[in-house]
Amino acid sequence: MTEEHSNAWAAEAIRRVREGGPHVTPTPLRPLSLPAIRGIDIYLKDESAHPTGSMKYRLVRAMFCEAIASGAITADRPVIAATSGAVAVAGAHFASLLGLDFTAVVPARTAAEVLARIEGEGGRWQVGEQPPAAVQEEARALAERLGGHFLDHFTDVERAMAVSGEPTIADEIFVQLNGEPHPVPEWIVAGAGTGATSAAVGRHLRRMGHPTRLAVVDPENSAYFPAWASGCGDYTTGMPSRIPGIGRPRIEPGFLPAVIDLMIPVPDAASIAALRWLRTAAGIEAGPATGTNLWGVCHLAARMSEAGVHGSIVTVIGDTADPYLNTHLDPSWVRARGLDPAPYEADIERFVRTGYWPAGQHPA
Repeated sequence: MTEEHSNAWAAEAIRRVREGGPHVTPTPLRPLSLPAIRGIDIYLKDESAHPTGSMKYRLVRAMFCEAIASGAITADRPVIAATSGAVAVAGAHFASLLGLDFTAVVPARTAAEVLARIEGEGGRWQVGEQPPAAVQEEARALAERLGGHFLDHFTDVERAMAVSGEPTIADEIFVQLNGEPHPVPEWIVAGAGTGATSAAVGRHLRRMGHPTRLAVVDPENSAYFPAWASGCGDYTTGMPSRIPGIGRPRIEPGFLPAVIDLMIPVPDAASIAALRWLRTAAGIEAGPATGTNLWGVCHLAARMSEAGVHGSIVTVIGDTADPYLNTHLDPSWVRARGLDPAPYEADIERFVRTGYWPAGQHPA
């Protein structure tokens, strides 16, 4: 391929990634009613409206554009990723859009529903031969053998988002809040998987000079909260998160603690309780990480109410409920992991009804 033709392919590929398919831009900003909390408006930024049903679509789109522009993805290179989640589904989607082969190296015991979604987007998968912690390196080695591009979402996504030139999730939030009673929120609440979303929000707040504060919620087994609280940049737990999409056993390169105003550790049972409440009481079909976000929102709304502060809080619907019907939304699956969401569900229901928040002090 000549340089001229290579450049032409890259320009067309980036156009197709940015414009092809049924993009929903901006994704909806949905109000959430908590009647007992007066003067505080809650909004959910619905990233599940993206074509692959997840906020990872936005991140992977930026990674593809950056990799194409830099020459790392070309017309004849396969794309390989190491993930069993929404990144693999979005990666397969964009690779298929460009006519590229895509393979996800997944850990053993990856849910059949996830594998079917990867295939449904035109990708392939193979089970890693190494323990889950080593799947990343196994996928990198596969990319080298095939002469392909390794889609390293932990290392590359934060940089790709920073240089994408497209509106970030924070840009969209502030445009959509214009005209609302509290157009500049008191808090934006996000989780951290790669760290790219919280970094994008934090950078936006500082660049624009907004007084809005950024809170990051963190599930059990994750290294992010203890690292943020202790200032230890290489903190590790060695244990995987049970809340898909957020929480990591180590600090990833995209995580920027300096842009975060508050971190809130959330028990996994509380995340599931909030997920259930969203589904049954609010009619919102979302994934477990959205439950983690909601728990943080309740905590902050209670703080604001006690202090007599009016305003708004925005958080994120990270993905849909469909992939979790046989896991986090299945009571037998939850019990098998020793989790009891019931006390936390009672906390949420009481908070919504009365405004009283006990901070969920229950055994994990």
